[in-house]
Amino acid sequence: MIEVRNLTRRYGRTIAVDALSFDVRPGSVTGFLGPNGSGKSTTMRLILGLDRPDAGQARVGGHRYRELRWPLREVGALLDAKAHPGRTARNHLAALAAAGAIPPARVDEVLDLVGLTAAAGRRAGKFSLGMSQRLGMAAALLGDPAVLLLDEPVNGLDPEGVRWIRNLLKSLAAQGRTVFVSSHLISEMALTAERLVVIGRGRLLADTTVAELSAGSASLEDAFFRLTSEAVEYQGNEATS
Repeated sequence: MIEVRNLTRRYGRTIAVDALSFDVRPGSVTGFLGPNGSGKSTTMRLILGLDRPDAGQARVGGHRYRELRWPLREVGALLDAKAHPGRTARNHLAALAAAGAIPPARVDEVLDLVGLTAAAGRRAGKFSLGMSQRLGMAAALLGDPAVLLLDEPVNGLDPEGVRWIRNLLKSLAAQGRTVFVSSHLISEMALTAERLVVIGRGRLLADTTVAELSAGSASLEDAFFRLTSEAVEYQGNEATS
């Protein structure tokens, strides 16, 4: 389980994440939604120890990320799909496998899983955005982790690729893994996620199911925009009071 408690991060006078608390439980896909600049990527970086919080803490399986003995085997992450442009897809994954003491045979397994077997010998610098996303997914899955944090994993994928990632995430969650995925495609989250964590201006707006948030609205998208608009108006009034 991912546990976030009173997480706060400031950049100068800007509060990117504001006393944020939520849990992400295994067995279902949890979508992470919020307007641009709401703090989603910063929150994921804090969970992974890439940024230090000013207050609060984030734990994965009861431990801070930097305390994990074999992080690649415990947490798979896709925050930026970039790989060294001069390395082939296979070499990129082989280097990660060696660093994480992961059996070399796993490289070909994940290349096949993400549909890159035919492109394994191509240099990553020649990949399209969609292919780079698939390589990033392969890296996230390399250690067969129980926890996955994915930031906009469908970015650059064609409709077939979007369906592929949707089915993959559902199957991973069905295996009992913890799957936490951010996306700006609200309609896609309606088809992929069971639970949602919604934030706005770094604050928690909702921690609920897709069905509960959508209740009484024409669509999840309508419910999302109503929720975030009300939050912006409330926070604006709060700031001037």
